[in-house]
Amino acid sequence: MAADRSGRAWRAATVAITLGAGAGAIALAPPAGARPHEALAFLLFVGSSVHVASTGWFYTVPAVRAHMRQHRARYLWWPLALVAGACTIAATVPLTALYWLLLPYFGWQFWHYQKQNLGIVALTASSLRLAPLGRGERSALRAAGLAVVAGLLTRPSLLQLPVRAIVAPLWPAAAVGFALAVAAGLWSLARRAPADRPAGYCVVLLTSLAFGLPVFVFESPYAAVAGLTVAHGLQYLLLMAMLTAGGERGAARLRRLAAFGNIALLGGALLALASDQLAARPVGRILFGLFVGAVMAHFVVDAGLWRMREQFPRSFLASRLPALLPSPWQAPNVSAADPSCAGVGWRGA
Repeated sequence: MAADRSGRAWRAATVAITLGAGAGAIALAPPAGARPHEALAFLLFVGSSVHVASTGWFYTVPAVRAHMRQHRARYLWWPLALVAGACTIAATVPLTALYWLLLPYFGWQFWHYQKQNLGIVALTASSLRLAPLGRGERSALRAAGLAVVAGLLTRPSLLQLPVRAIVAPLWPAAAVGFALAVAAGLWSLARRAPADRPAGYCVVLLTSLAFGLPVFVFESPYAAVAGLTVAHGLQYLLLMAMLTAGGERGAARLRRLAAFGNIALLGGALLALASDQLAARPVGRILFGLFVGAVMAHFVVDAGLWRMREQFPRSFLASRLPALLPSPWQAPNVSAADPSCAGVGWRGA
């Protein structure tokens, strides 16, 4: 069936993107203090700025805008408040203090990465018509993400932040926590019925559990975290392209894809320029605040539009991604109100 082929293609592409991005970042990582290779810089541009900007496509879809009007706090006021607040802080706070404030921002960012991984595993189960993720699998994926965040906070140098690592002694605890989370995920996988753990599901789950492994292996910032950024962004762009292409065919589909590409590339170029202004004078740092605020707004918007426990996201995404969210999208005899189904998709916060 076409849907089965599309599901297999998405799963294979997602795994290839994730592993390829990690391997590519490690291979292209520059020596300490050197600028990244042009190829790596381009991948980071796509995986960071372009993927964040692509969220703007949602605002071009009439059905999504109607949903947003019913939830203005999440889709209008919170994004505006985050952008305004980040711009104000960037322009008024001394640079040394701003470095410290970026630590929780990066913590949120990498937590968002793992929530997307959780969503990808849930979508994999849905596309294969398997039982939804159990509590153990979800907890293991979340714990692995929290361990990665803890590891980065204990080594700010991996984030290229010139601040003293106050909690550096906790690095071994973060590494052990990550290993235990992966082991717990494997144990939960083994407890699944054999029919509910085919090879495709196992590969996606293992890739998602081990997503943050480079953080605990490499000392180079680019080898440790650049691959995670690129993988996350490419995973998202793949899903967004499939979402954009879903529904109508012919000229309407081409117009949507053109709009999506323009929003992602032009918006990404502007965000990339803004992201380089961290070391600028206070007035110039407003642009850096704009970048940080836009990224956080992206977290918040995605937190709502990919939340499968709510009716509109579930129906909208199922209509555009039937290969990943078949109808009925949940496993047989499982209600959409069941908390075990809530993570088909991801929440950034």
